[in-house]
Amino acid sequence: MTKFELLVAEAKQRIDEKQGTTLVCVGVATCSMAAGALKVKDAFISEIQRKELDARVIEVGCMGHCYAEPLVLIKKPGFPALLYGKLDEDLVERLVEDFLANEDPCFDFALAAIEPNDFFPTLADFPRGFYEEKLILEQCGFINPEDIDHYLAAEGYCGLVGALDKNPADVIEEVKSARLRGRGGAGFPAGVKWEKCSRQDENEKYVVCNADEGDPGAFMDRAILESNPHLVLEGMAICGYAVGASKGYIYVRAEYPKATSRLRLAISQAKEKGLLGKNILGSGFSFDIEIFEGSGAFVCGEGTALINSMAGKMGIPETRPPRMAVSGLYGKPTVLNNVKTFAYVPGIVKNGAHWFRQKGTEQNPGTAVFALVGKIKNSGLVEVPMGTTLRRLIYDVGEGIPNDKKFKAVQIGGPSGGCLPEDALDIPIDFDSLHDAGAIMGSGGLVVLDENDCMVTVARYFLEFTQHESCGKCTFCRLGTKHMLDILTAITQGKGSLSDLDLLLELAEDVRDGSLCNLGGTAPNPVLTTLRYFRDEYEAHLEEGRCPARMCKDLIAYYIVPQKCSKLCSACVGSCPTEAIYTREDGIKAITQDKCVKCDNCLKACPPEYDAVEKLSPPVLPGEKGSEKK
Repeated sequence: MTKFELLVAEAKQRIDEKQGTTLVCVGVATCSMAAGALKVKDAFISEIQRKELDARVIEVGCMGHCYAEPLVLIKKPGFPALLYGKLDEDLVERLVEDFLANEDPCFDFALAAIEPNDFFPTLADFPRGFYEEKLILEQCGFINPEDIDHYLAAEGYCGLVGALDKNPADVIEEVKSARLRGRGGAGFPAGVKWEKCSRQDENEKYVVCNADEGDPGAFMDRAILESNPHLVLEGMAICGYAVGASKGYIYVRAEYPKATSRLRLAISQAKEKGLLGKNILGSGFSFDIEIFEGSGAFVCGEGTALINSMAGKMGIPETRPPRMAVSGLYGKPTVLNNVKTFAYVPGIVKNGAHWFRQKGTEQNPGTAVFALVGKIKNSGLVEVPMGTTLRRLIYDVGEGIPNDKKFKAVQIGGPSGGCLPEDALDIPIDFDSLHDAGAIMGSGGLVVLDENDCMVTVARYFLEFTQHESCGKCTFCRLGTKHMLDILTAITQGKGSLSDLDLLLELAEDVRDGSLCNLGGTAPNPVLTTLRYFRDEYEAHLEEGRCPARMCKDLIAYYIVPQKCSKLCSACVGSCPTEAIYTREDGIKAITQDKCVKCDNCLKACPPEYDAVEKLSPPVLPGEKGSEKK
């Protein structure tokens, strides 16, 4: 038995000894903690101890079903492993009493079973489970990320062991043959980058993992690091062996404390097992990994800005060439890849390039991981084959738009991406098809928008983000985005003329073509795509002073329809934070427009049987306008 085989055998034995009769796996990641997962975990522990049951509670990571947090997986002998969602302390007490202490699995509260059975539907029986194909999210939510034994028992580090038995050039060739493209957004072939670095005649080389995930609404990298950190460490170690590097860094933003703490623990455990550090598994190969915490600057997601930040310089992009594989961190050859890119590597090395290429398309093999958020029923982390259409992702995997609202657009690729309309829903998700449509896949952020979203405001929101995050080095980016933002702000107020749209388009193209890095180069994408696909909304703002989505505050007014308002109801009065709503002499409610801050509270508070509050755009009140003034 080899040293590694002994490690795996011992890990499996320890897991069997720890688990006891029943295992309660509580999903504990940033998203689930926000939903109350820690309270659920403590409640299970307290109830199990109180009833003196033979059961054990462990933490696992993100299972991806964020719409149903907090999530708990219960494995009890004689029953299929069952997944429960939206738990609170009362439901915990019920599950412990009825299921853990007795034999009632409380199917009414279960989402799905994990494996096939004769009792309850599995995840695979639902559209999401049918269309999802997990390569790097497979273990997320099902293993304890703070216990390396769980990763070893799930065939973890087998890829590294297999790589150490090969020539480094053969490892690179396997990655090249898999056609793995960088999942950070650029889509550059990872194997080509590795090969370039390996050919540099330098004694000192580096492997850097870019975990500076800064896109609004994106949480793919964070979830992987929190749920399966060893997968990324293994991928980095394989890369280090392949290119001849002995040092690796993970550049992770300090706003990810859970990911950072679990990474530190994983690195420590891997060193203790001899899977990182000096002379890994007696192979003669040494590789160590350190964590570098970034300060949250979006521009530091760009490669040259990132390594400048690591070197103690200002996080500002620089011109290339030389490429990073030639001269990167501290002027040494460096491989810089995204979290997801490294996460695919262990599976490719362990199972072969064909394993990866059998998913996806010819030019874009493998899977894509998305943070599916916005106006979507089943938000969360999803992994689908490359080439899956946006329609399938939104309507089958995400189960469509809630509250019977109409789909308007999908914002894909973060602030550097684009807004695509309903006509684009059948575009396959891959690097090339999305680029042709004016968007990018980016790192995997995907925001669904419905009929209540104003595309001018959406473009302004993302441009404001990139303008604020600009490092200021390039004149086009520094001044161009500010000028564009000023124009967009004026349009949301109904100010300006149609000629402003031509100027906006001209500025967008100048910023795109004249910026040094991709932050500036892609910053105009939300503006360009909304002008391309939703120009009529821009024109309505300028020509009619009207926001079709009734979202822009300067172009809307709240109005209580007298014929619908009930004299017996005062729900809207109590909901108003500025006391803008008053009761007329006839008992009907009305709004003092000068006091109204357009917070939407009255609209939400009005009982559906009355439906008396309306949003008007343009903000012209019907009927007796004078009666609205008090």
